[in-house]
Order: sequence, then C-alpha cells, then structure tokens
Amino acid sequence: MSTPPIAAVRPVTSEHHGRTSTDAYAWIADPDEPEVLTYLQAERDYYDERTQSLVPLRERLAAEMIARVPESEPSAAWQAGGWMYRRVTPSGLEYDQLVRWPVGETETEAVVVIDLQQIHDESASAYTREGYLEISPDGRWLAWSIDLAGDEVYALRFRDLETGVDLDEVVERVYYGAAWAADSASFLYTVHDETYRPYQVWCHRLGTAITSDVMIFEDLDDRMETELFVTRSGAFAVLLIRGRGFTEVRLVPTSDVTSTPSIVRTREVGIEYELEHAPGHGPDGSDGFFVTTNLDAGEFKVMWAPEDTPGVWLDLIDENPAERIYGVEAFADGYAVALRRDGVGIVRLVAKSGGHVDITPDDAGGLVHLASNHNWDASFVTVIMESFLHPSIWLDVTFSGGRTERHRNEVMNIDYNRYTIERQWVQRPDGARVPVDLLRLSATPLDGSAPCVLYGYGSYEASCDPDWGIDWWRSVPSLLDRGVVFAVGHPRGGGEMGRNWYDGGHMETKVNTFDDQAAVGEYLLDGRVSSIVTRGLSAGGLLQGALYGRNPKLWAGVLAEVPFVDVVTSMLDSTLPLTAQEWFEWGNPHIADQYEWLAAYSPMLHLPEVQDRPPLLATGAVHDVRVLVREPARWVARLRASDPAQGVGMNVDSPTSPGTVLLRVETGAGAHGGPSGRFGELEYEAEVYAWALSCLGISQ
Repeated sequence: MSTPPIAAVRPVTSEHHGRTSTDAYAWIADPDEPEVLTYLQAERDYYDERTQSLVPLRERLAAEMIARVPESEPSAAWQAGGWMYRRVTPSGLEYDQLVRWPVGETETEAVVVIDLQQIHDESASAYTREGYLEISPDGRWLAWSIDLAGDEVYALRFRDLETGVDLDEVVERVYYGAAWAADSASFLYTVHDETYRPYQVWCHRLGTAITSDVMIFEDLDDRMETELFVTRSGAFAVLLIRGRGFTEVRLVPTSDVTSTPSIVRTREVGIEYELEHAPGHGPDGSDGFFVTTNLDAGEFKVMWAPEDTPGVWLDLIDENPAERIYGVEAFADGYAVALRRDGVGIVRLVAKSGGHVDITPDDAGGLVHLASNHNWDASFVTVIMESFLHPSIWLDVTFSGGRTERHRNEVMNIDYNRYTIERQWVQRPDGARVPVDLLRLSATPLDGSAPCVLYGYGSYEASCDPDWGIDWWRSVPSLLDRGVVFAVGHPRGGGEMGRNWYDGGHMETKVNTFDDQAAVGEYLLDGRVSSIVTRGLSAGGLLQGALYGRNPKLWAGVLAEVPFVDVVTSMLDSTLPLTAQEWFEWGNPHIADQYEWLAAYSPMLHLPEVQDRPPLLATGAVHDVRVLVREPARWVARLRASDPAQGVGMNVDSPTSPGTVLLRVETGAGAHGGPSGRFGELEYEAEVYAWALSCLGISQ
C-alpha cells in the first residue's frame, strides 16, 4: 500500500483584526497549475488505491440501482403553444431527448427537437449538462445552451426547428436565465463575470453576428446576481436582481426587448420582493402584478401592483406567521400560492371566482410544488407530489380541487409496501423543535440495533426535501434493504420551518445549524439506531466539516462532499466566485465581529483530536466554481499534517478504519453536483454508499 500524498508546506502569513494567521497550503489554489493538478491527481490515485477493496460492493450497489431504472424513461408531457412536449431517455442511454408533436395529434407523430445523447457523444466529453432549452413563442426556434466541462460556462446556440439545423451564430459564454421576444426574432440571455456572477443581460437578433448583440442591462454591484425569465403571460421579461436578503426587479416588455429595463422598486437591504404578471386579476378585472414580499411581513405576504404603476403596492394576502409564502403564479382562472406550513411544502389554488384548495403530500416528509405550467388559459394547474418513499407524481388539479394523474415516474424491481417513513421531532434546549425524517424497511426496528445514514444541509433557507436532486428512490433502497435507516435532519439555517427557521441558523447564529444536526445524531443514537454515517454536500459539506471537528465521537464516518470548509479565507477574498454575494449569508470577515463568527466554527481552524477522528471521505472537482477544489484539498492537507500517521487510519488495509482521511477529486470533467448522466449519477451514489456501508460494518 502506497503512502498518502503529503503537501509541501509553504507558509503564508496574514493579519486581520489583530490576529496573525498562517496558511501552510495557500499554494494549493489553481488546478490549472501543473504542480497543483499533480498533487490533486496524487490524492485521487491514493483514494482509488485505498478503496480498491470496496469495488465489489460498489459494483453490486450500482447494479441494484441501475436495475431500478426503466430502459426507456419518459417525462410528463406538457403543452406550450400549439405543441405537446416530452423529454424521453431512450433505452440504455444516459441522456435524454426533447420531443414534440402537434396538439390534437398522437404521440406517434413526435419529432426530436434535440438529442442530448447525440450532443454528448459528438463532444467526446465525460460530462454534459444543458443550461436551458427555450422554445420561441411561435414554436419555430429552439435556444439551447450546453456545458461540457462542469464549470457552468454554457455555449448558446439557436436551432431552426423546421430544418433541424443550428444557425452559425454561437454565444460562447452564457449563464442560466433567458427570455424570447414576443416576435420570436430576438433572444435575451445573461452573462457572468470572472467571479461567475451573472451581471449582464444581452439581446441577440437571429440571423445577425454575435458581435452586434446589444447589452440592455449591467449591474456592477458585486452583492447582486441577475436572474432572467419571461412571464407566463408572455408580456414581460423579468430581471430579478437578487442579493442575500434583498432584491430588485426590472421589467422589459417582450414587444420591445432592447428598451431600457424599468425599475419597480429600488433595492434596499432587508427588503425582498418578486413579481408575477397577472392580467385581469386586479380590482374590477384590471391588469397588474402579484407582489410577494417581506415588507413588514417576516414570513412574507402578497400585494397587488397596477400594471402602469408597478411600484405602488396594495395589500392582498396578509402575512400568516404559521405559513411561509414563497411565491404566486397566475392563470386565467385563478392563481397558485407556493407555501410551507408545519415544515411541509404545499400548493394552494385560489379560484378567481372565490374559494381555495390546499394540495398536500401523501407521505411524511414529502412536499407538493408547481410543475412547469406554460399555458395562461389552462383549466388546471400541474403540480408534482414528491416523497422520499415513492417516485414523483404529476397531478393536474382544477381550481375546484379535481385531480387527474398526468404522469408517475417509474421505478423497477421495488416493492414500496416493504418500507415506511415517519417524521419525528428533536427538542432543543432553546425551544426549537428540529424535524428529522426516518425511512426504513418496515421490518427494521428503531430499537438501537440498526445502523443509520444521516443527511443534512441547513443553509440558504433551502429545504432538504425529496426534490433535492438525488435520485433517492433508486439509490436509497440499497441502504434500506441492508437494514440501514436513512434519516434526513432539517437543522436551522434551512427553510423547512419558514423564514424564522433560516434566521435562526445563519450569520451570527450559524452554529445552531451544527448543534441542531448534532442533536439529531444524539437523539438517534439514544436507543433508536446503533451508529451513524453523516453526509452532506456543499454548504451541507460545511455542516459535515463542523460535525467532524465539533462532535467527532458521534459518527461512524463523515462524508463531506465538495465541502465549504475554509470559510474565513474564502470570505476574505472577494476575487473568488460568489464571495461578495455570500457575505450576507455567512458574514464578512473584513468586519471584526463577523470575522469572529466565522473563525469560531470554520472547519479549517477546528480540527478534531487525532485519537477521536472517525473515517472521513471528502470530495472535490477541479471544474467546480461553487466550492473551489482548494477547500477540501487544503483541509485534507492540514488533517494529514496534524496526524503522525498522516491520515492512514488505524488499519491500512481498510478504507474506513478510524482516523482514515481520503480525498476523492474529480480531476477531469465533472461539476459541483458530481457526474452527469442518469447512470453516471447512480454509479457515483453507489461509490459513496459503498464507503458509507463499510463504515457501518456492512460489506455485502
């Protein structure tokens, strides 16, 4: 067995607020530097060697997970304009096709709009992810963008759907967010700067050179990011300029997309608002906008703004402290309100004629949210019901509450009647009650005999719901069938219990996130499960780093994926991606007291005692622009240097013995969320779960 890579020590000293700090590994920065890439590749090689014994289990898990995937996998169909659309992954392939057929015809008339598998194959890349696929209002054109590296730099192209041929003009660097002009002749797109902050909106006219594109908006405030979309009515392109905890909206009529965007309300720290165009919904049937805002409403309320004076707001739906309102979507016959109540995401349909109906999930820990609804005058609203236990269901719901199932995701070779899910609550000393969802085989008892994998996030007011982005119902059964309990904790800092829940776990209160999740672990280990591997990604990786440093004895293993662990260093450097925008999430260490918040919990500054360290697996990717690979790499380098055994662990023949430190680096194409492709994603899940099962003493 080879020895682990040991990073060269090259101290760099800095001083902030009277504190002197030394970073021995500041040189581990740019993976384009040959020395850095060589070191990262050495870590990957060491990881591959140390985990070689897990390959048989990894392969069994991958085979189980892939066997749950139907050969041909269609999405729910939807209507836009005079066409029906569906995404279909053909038998045995990783990537899907977008197909369409005329409304009123059968699906046998469907034609392929774009084939992402073909694009992937022709690119010879190991990674493929589309940014957007936007059909023009007249149905003639497809604007599509693609990332082939995982660095979230997308190339934009335009396809003539009558010929199937792309135009010659290509915009090489675009971001998420787009809007077609009403005449289908021009297209608005966003561009990000060198820190990956979307800050400009440009207009391209089809058939012209990219060099003649017109910039219609630029925001030089580095606290803000610009989002772009078109209203369902088709009348406006909306520029939602978002900071952490404050927003500004500007409107562009789609009839004149090169006009100067008009401002609705000037940005003000602490005031958030979003607009939804709602023609005919105002007093006496007037046109205007629904405004969702926290203005004098901690859990948000809905107001009305006339179309000709959108900055003048009138109360419409008052704040309910028991319900967090996220937004409103308008339709000809009524509107839909997205909200959370008692930790559950629901959709409320309000008929224009009066009366409402709430659509709630069937399973504990589930949620209901709006699907993509393109038609203004649809007689129903399509929602998606999600669950950790069952595959997603698309339902068409009328404003009177009538339901029709539109689509159900298919999973093969699984009997859901064998499993059960429940939500329990963990009482904290300060009065907070932390939700935790427990999924298991019905035959697996909660009597302290079964091992557990615990997932968590707890940041950005994000709710760790079943739509999180992991294919739970195809991967997690491989844990459950081995007698493992799968748990999801919902600590403060997330949004599960509303805005107040978020406020209780960020900035100066961030440590509540870590203490809440540790309390969940203690609660489970108090006679309910036997041992726990804890897992999380990105900000959830920060959670894992903090749990590793603050509560190491609780865990049988810590899986920290693309972890944000060098909090102070990153927040000091505003040239890095996302930093300036993140000061309102974590704190600005250029301010003395906020420096102290961050330094008090940064995993880089709080390593556990060597004798207490559980096995650790950290991951990173050289193309990741959200958490730079330097973060897990420097963390692992410090852990190795602080351990006389250099992170080898108590048993060199085991990849999961106490004290083991491993770093899995994606040195080729790959992104913040891991590999792409429906099978590639599951193979990654199999890989990390093989490691987790080994930590729990399960080898088969």
